[in-house]
Amino acid sequence: MSESDSLVVCEVDPELKETLRKFRFRKETNNAAIIMKVDKDRQMVVLEDEFQNISPEELKLELPERQPRFVVYSYKYVHDDGRVSYPLCFIFSSPVGCKPEQQMMYAGSKNRLVQTAELTKVFEIRTTDDLTETWLKEKLAFFR
Repeated sequence: MSESDSLVVCEVDPELKETLRKFRFRKETNNAAIIMKVDKDRQMVVLEDEFQNISPEELKLELPERQPRFVVYSYKYVHDDGRVSYPLCFIFSSPVGCKPEQQMMYAGSKNRLVQTAELTKVFEIRTTDDLTETWLKEKLAFFR
């Protein structure tokens, strides 16, 4: 059996879809995050937590160090020329040392979730320590 045969693609929980839709159209101008996890028994991506006014450094502390998570992060980005935008970033936290089975479920479900959330800025971190404001700004600099 090849690896692709065993790749589980989890559905996105309908409630989470609605949460993501509302999040996309939020009017607030603060940083906010949605943290999602895979519910192994239901084989579904579900909402774990929502945060308002959360910096990248604070967000990092909310992510488990040994388990994968999906994050949609609305970030107040001040460009070099002074313009402000609020990019929605999809961050796949896939720490080294988590269970291969878990890793596969998340990896297999990532694209569907990205499509469902209609996001284009998709990043991955291998350790929660990578999630800093500097890292995020570097990543966002590619999207002019």
